[in-house]
Amino acid sequence: MKFSPLALFVQHDGRSARAAVTCTYKCGNACFHEVSNKSSGEYFGDIVAAISRRRALQGSAAAVLAIGAGGLLAACGADADDVAAGGSAGPGAQFTPVTPNQDDAVVVPEGYEQAVVIRWGDPIFADAPQFDFDKQTAAAQAKQFGYNNDFAALLPIENRDNRYLLVVNHEYTTEPFMFTGFDGATMTRDQFGIAIAAHGLSVVEVSGEPGSGALTPTFGHYNRRITADTEFRLTGPAAGSEFVKTTADPTGTKVAGTFANCSGGVTPWGTILSGEENFHGYFVGKPADPVAAERAERYGVGEVDAPHFWEKFDKRFDVAAEPNESHRFGYVVEIDPWDPESTPVKHSALGRNKHESANIHVTDDGTVVAYSGDDERFEYIYKFVSSRTIRPGSDAASRRANTTILDAGTLYVAKLTGDHADRIDGSGAAPSEQGFTGTGQWIPLLHVAEDGAAQSLVDGMSAQEVAVFTRIAGDKAGATKMDRPEDIEPNPKTGKVYVALTNNSKRGLDGKAGVDEANPRAQNKNGQVLEITDNHKGTDFTWSLLLVCGDPNAADTYYGGFDKTSVSPISCPDNVAFDPHGNLWISTDGNALDSNDGLFAVTLDGERRGETKQFLTVPAGAETCGPVVTEQRVLVCVQHPGELDGASADAPASHWPDGGSSQPRPAVVAVWKGDGGAIGV
Repeated sequence: MKFSPLALFVQHDGRSARAAVTCTYKCGNACFHEVSNKSSGEYFGDIVAAISRRRALQGSAAAVLAIGAGGLLAACGADADDVAAGGSAGPGAQFTPVTPNQDDAVVVPEGYEQAVVIRWGDPIFADAPQFDFDKQTAAAQAKQFGYNNDFAALLPIENRDNRYLLVVNHEYTTEPFMFTGFDGATMTRDQFGIAIAAHGLSVVEVSGEPGSGALTPTFGHYNRRITADTEFRLTGPAAGSEFVKTTADPTGTKVAGTFANCSGGVTPWGTILSGEENFHGYFVGKPADPVAAERAERYGVGEVDAPHFWEKFDKRFDVAAEPNESHRFGYVVEIDPWDPESTPVKHSALGRNKHESANIHVTDDGTVVAYSGDDERFEYIYKFVSSRTIRPGSDAASRRANTTILDAGTLYVAKLTGDHADRIDGSGAAPSEQGFTGTGQWIPLLHVAEDGAAQSLVDGMSAQEVAVFTRIAGDKAGATKMDRPEDIEPNPKTGKVYVALTNNSKRGLDGKAGVDEANPRAQNKNGQVLEITDNHKGTDFTWSLLLVCGDPNAADTYYGGFDKTSVSPISCPDNVAFDPHGNLWISTDGNALDSNDGLFAVTLDGERRGETKQFLTVPAGAETCGPVVTEQRVLVCVQHPGELDGASADAPASHWPDGGSSQPRPAVVAVWKGDGGAIGV
């Protein structure tokens, strides 16, 4: 049957603006399937039992009101003229906010300029051909910038003024937007090869242009493409175990490729961490063994739509034929961008789940702590505390030594307790003048000794099982089920950790986890941002909600206590970053307020805590990814522009970035102040 976007895609339920076509290709329509986490956890015991009948009844009524109000959010929100701007804001946030819009363009504040840095298909090697949409080949794509850019890092090159390495993830491919006349049932081997080569990461040298923030790609020594068939080395407790051995790799130590790479982080030793997220959507079938099938189901493998058709050309994507292949994905991977010949690593000591990212904090005594989240409804927050310290130096030997830091230490999962449990009713209303606050503990799951010997800290599971089936370990530990923990990053100035919780339309429904103070809204479609003050190398922390996102005019939103009439409306926080002044910057994915996604600056301290200002919007159908905020420029990855239901390469809904009648192309954009001044100052 001929492929048809309108016939294939599920009708979106309106709880987020993400198109159904994006849901299909990005996450295998996970949101339209039963949630993977069916564990009872603490919610169906301790918390639910503690809620009185009176409060439960109040919560039901409030939830109905909140949901009813949610349908009216589209017309609400503060206009740009109403949002505090100029000198009243702190350094880094002094700009006139962009008005919410649905333009097919990147819209930036008055006085700022922008330029595309690199787009899908642009050559990154001298012998790569120029991009030709109608004449793509796998060989060409392997030497060109990949598709659907997500995380971005900009690394200064030592002793080379205004030269950088741009490192970018390529999360997923949307074949109907890459090929005209695409028919999944008759997908060709050439199209498969192009898709394989369009995943992974790109490392590209870029040169700053004098007098502006623009960046120009160059064919530099460091340029590299890592794809879905590049060799990786698996380390940690999973390596060599019975759970990761396959026909092609009986050693269980060499993995072909990385894909579904979402966000990431830059390590203090100069490497890149990348999170393998929605890997489940690339696999079809079901293991014959019932235990293996249950474990696969916990990760959504074989339970969701797999629209890429890779199993037609490589049987490793057929779980019935290779039941262990999917166990080789879902890790934090580490790339050395300074050595194009290096073999990337997958760190199983950090556990296996749908990692959005991993980011590092180093304590005063040199302890390395990595924070990560599992991006799905009702999944968990993790941290890994290394037992190793950083080897000083930026030379190759130091970097190689430091890539073992994440192979020894202890993996934890988070359990959060609210200070006002009896006041949370599902409406999202703040329970006190201080907002939403609480305490938490890190529950140990796995310890890996200096010699590599691993010890499970979860009853009934081996160390290898904890490393490969980490979600099940979190279930057994009674971790707190969160509303899609996406990017998690420590603030380099304060050490506080910020978690983007994007949304969860299933929160509070029958048979699903109910509300709690960290996840205070039933059928949460706008998300929230969690702020953690952590005893980084310890097991205790305190927390608060910085933002409960959505229409500022609605009662179920909270902006850090700041005047909600003077903020930009924000919905569905996804990635976070920090500017040189310590402000938090948030990019969004699936804005539920009838506006394009965007990038926002949020003040964290002082009397303006919670002030939220929109810095830019991306084109219609696009997602804002990979923000990098420096004194001179802001970088964003514009992912899946024009990816709207009913659109395709045969009927494009966007012509960004090249205009005219061109096909839309994911791209990286640089934004800078027109007068050459510092961003937001």
